[in-house]
Amino acid sequence: MAETELLERALGYTLCALRPVTLRTLNRPTPCRGWDLETLLWHTDDSLCALREGIEDGYVGVPPRAEAESDAQVRAQADAEAADAGTEAGAEPRAPGAGTAPATAGARRDSVPRPSLPPDGERHRRDDPAATVRATASRLLGAWVAARPDQVLSVADLPLTAAAVARAGALEIAVHGWDIARATGLPRPVPAALANELLRTARQLVPSPALRFPLFGPPLTVPAEADPSDRLVAFLGRDPAWNAGGRRRAPSRRPVPPPGEASGRPPLTP
Repeated sequence: MAETELLERALGYTLCALRPVTLRTLNRPTPCRGWDLETLLWHTDDSLCALREGIEDGYVGVPPRAEAESDAQVRAQADAEAADAGTEAGAEPRAPGAGTAPATAGARRDSVPRPSLPPDGERHRRDDPAATVRATASRLLGAWVAARPDQVLSVADLPLTAAAVARAGALEIAVHGWDIARATGLPRPVPAALANELLRTARQLVPSPALRFPLFGPPLTVPAEADPSDRLVAFLGRDPAWNAGGRRRAPSRRPVPPPGEASGRPPLTP
């Protein structure tokens, strides 16, 4: 199905982003605030495993420990905000919204939960996370080749078609590929055609700014002429100019044609 092809393209981009990763780079910062490259890689591997589980077993569950940690993070944040405001601690936390990516560098510092290694992080410590992601990606794609668009999967008891799950998975995989590339200093944006497709998906799946915490940062503004990769990551709360060295780069822009010449540029994605 077309969504499996989209998933394959996202995986291909992210696997290319893994090329510069070595054991010496695992402690580098990433655009996901508070996450080093090792934590991001294990999170990405967990996401790939969940997608494979979904198509093979028809169900994607939420590990009890991860669910408890997420709830604890939201409640701790609500208590901290209540204390800052001089109100009673334990107030009702804000809804976390829907999505799979962590809050990122574009979010306010006080709205980002502290990340942790996956529940099986102790087992992972002796493994090579980049090699594990590569192997998991290969098994994932093999599992999805025979998927049907109308096949129904259960994601935490919510029924979704395989097509919808594949599009959401492609979005997360590609954006984490961008995170990985940024962390390693690889100048590789999300390919324009892929970024445009995923931006349409993101606008359908990502909650409104008021409901994004703690999974996404608020959307950032980029110039109208910014390339599709920059528009995609900015919509998800990432700073397109972020790099591991702490220096900002100029946002990517399409070439400006000479006066009087048509640019031939396709219209911006609605």
